[in-house]
Amino acid sequence: MKEKCSQDVKIDDMEAQVFKALLRFIYTDTVPEFENQEDSVTLMAQHLFAAADRYGLDMLKLICSDNGINVNTVATTLALAEQHSCSQLKANCVDFIISTPTILDAVLAMDGYKHLASSCPSVVTDLLKSACSRKI
Repeated sequence: MKEKCSQDVKIDDMEAQVFKALLRFIYTDTVPEFENQEDSVTLMAQHLFAAADRYGLDMLKLICSDNGINVNTVATTLALAEQHSCSQLKANCVDFIISTPTILDAVLAMDGYKHLASSCPSVVTDLLKSACSRKI
């Protein structure tokens, strides 16, 4: 491998802070980035989730699936769960969306949901099935 000779490994498709958090998790089993309650936590969780999926870190995927679901981010997170075949994260998102009629209405009004509906139509079907089973 080229890295053996150069002593450097270049990773083009991941931000440095995400890779740093990934390495920290590998060595310490912790994700201190999730300790604050800012919107940036959700974005970090989404990026770390994709990285964890790429490198087969199932525990990190599980940790990421429990962080940062809110009205503004749930559609993006749901698309990510669908893309990476994470049933737990998908279930968390669906449960959040259908938890109350107010949240459901707010999510349906978001541009992120409209993009989700056009890019992942099967997710909309799953939402409808979940909503019907709960009888909102």
